[in-house]
Amino acid sequence: MASTYTPLGVELMATGENAGTWGTKTNNNLSLFEQLTGGFSTVSIAGGAQTTALTVIDGSTTGTAQYRMIEFTGTITGNQIVTIPLDVETFYFLRNSTSGAFTVQFKYVSGSGTTVTFTATDKGDKLLFAAANDATNPDIKEISLASPPGGSDKQLQFNDNGSFGGITMGTAGQVLSTDGTTASFTDPTAGGASWQAVKTGSFNAVAGEGYFVNTTSGVITATLPGSPSLGDFIAFVDYARTFDTNAFTVGRNGNPIAGTAADLTVSVEGAGFTLVYVDGTQGWLIKDL
Repeated sequence: MASTYTPLGVELMATGENAGTWGTKTNNNLSLFEQLTGGFSTVSIAGGAQTTALTVIDGSTTGTAQYRMIEFTGTITGNQIVTIPLDVETFYFLRNSTSGAFTVQFKYVSGSGTTVTFTATDKGDKLLFAAANDATNPDIKEISLASPPGGSDKQLQFNDNGSFGGITMGTAGQVLSTDGTTASFTDPTAGGASWQAVKTGSFNAVAGEGYFVNTTSGVITATLPGSPSLGDFIAFVDYARTFDTNAFTVGRNGNPIAGTAADLTVSVEGAGFTLVYVDGTQGWLIKDL
């Protein structure tokens, strides 16, 4: 009986098969395991509107779909589609490092299952699960911030011990920032915002301003502008590290927040972030966390 292969190309050797080459094939499988669990690859999708098929090569480490993290690169001049074979079941870290204001859709090679798309302005990262949950119409599922059961408010989730991803909490008034490699709490910089005196009650937020919000005495709501323009931004910082005790709510005032028609409720101690308005579909997007 000949060897068979898993959907990700791992060779399953039959009894008595591959005499004299068993060790070589085992080492190749181990190399493939390492690549599947922690490997990184770049894939150029440069060019006009097109479909790029990521591949699985049985018994080989050369398949473009056989990596844990994949970074898309190149200058794109049209909307892109990136596909994987129908039977692939795994999760991916994807990074969109392309230049050009066009979408990048990640999907199975065929079928009507769910897909995940980087918007034309989204040059960031996504964590996805390729479910292989149907032979003809499998789904690609994006792993995202959770919403409270039965509700529509969005929350930023930190660990019970006051950390997130191993990051130690900062001091009052500091914000969580990153240099692209590591994240830490730092003192806020102006960043172009006109910083206002500490807010201790609900208020109407103004584009271009930054607010230190003190919820020590109770919950506070900041109402966003009702008629924002492209590029308008507003910054918020947890002044007294009390968002976990008394939540801070950002009222959407008729516009979406991150594409959702719901107010943003933040209950994370020490949170600091900026909202930037893009359009009527996505509304206000979170720029920094």
